[in-house]
Amino acid sequence: MWTEKVEVQGPYNFDLVLERLSLDPLQVVDFTNRTVKVPLYIEKVPNVLHVQAIGDTEDPVFVIKGQSEENKPKALQRLKKVFHWHEPLAAVSEHFQESDLRDIFEEHRGTAIVLDFDYYSCLVKCIIHQQLNLAFAHTLTERFVKTFGYQIDGAWFYPTPETTAQLQVEQLRAIQFSGRKAEYVIGLSQQIVRGHLDVDQLDKLSDQEIMDTLIKIRGIGRWTAENFLLFGLGRPNLFPKADIGIQNALKQLYGLPQKPTQEEMETYSVKWAPYLSYASLYLWRSIEKRSEKK
Repeated sequence: MWTEKVEVQGPYNFDLVLERLSLDPLQVVDFTNRTVKVPLYIEKVPNVLHVQAIGDTEDPVFVIKGQSEENKPKALQRLKKVFHWHEPLAAVSEHFQESDLRDIFEEHRGTAIVLDFDYYSCLVKCIIHQQLNLAFAHTLTERFVKTFGYQIDGAWFYPTPETTAQLQVEQLRAIQFSGRKAEYVIGLSQQIVRGHLDVDQLDKLSDQEIMDTLIKIRGIGRWTAENFLLFGLGRPNLFPKADIGIQNALKQLYGLPQKPTQEEMETYSVKWAPYLSYASLYLWRSIEKRSEKK
């Protein structure tokens, strides 16, 4: 067992991070103790890390606990990327001070883009969430993980590509997957197992190269690839115009009679670059149901 203290430059509001994580029923979040359990693969070995906030928004400090001393450096490196501790949020906040999103950024000040803990599970989750309302998407993902994945120290790990590649469509239909969605998840896993897609190497490519690579895979379109770029890799300048949540948030923000067109969204978003990913996150935050678990 090892323990490490990590200090981060503020603003960074971990309580709002926990609030957003708690929307996913698979996350092990404790608001009282300000902790979350993080299931990570380090060198293909499953590790569960305990992350606890002991600072505040202006002076964020975290205590990290893990099991394997050998994996500690890589575990810490991955955690810093996952929770966006590697780059200060101050520049992002400053960028939006003179924008139409100023009030939203003030309300959710210090909310970071928190990445999915694993590239493969991020892609699977994106496929499952396609064209579903968020509540049922989370329910379906939870069924998938709890039926075919496994648990360590209370934290859930998605099934590995090797496990999912061997599933039958009927097994996923039994937990309410559509036949097509089942084929997509199994097919993606088979591509990985057969060596046709190396998800661990995707972060070495440009946004466009990743888009071109992923949309060749059956079941992955632009929306899924953009969400992977944003929540899998943490790319800073993604604005998924086809996302209904962002469309609804803009409709609410500007008091529009209907959802904005893609052309209107392009016009709104020009001044938000090069932090379009943060514009996306904060727009989602503006319409999400606030947690009642605190």
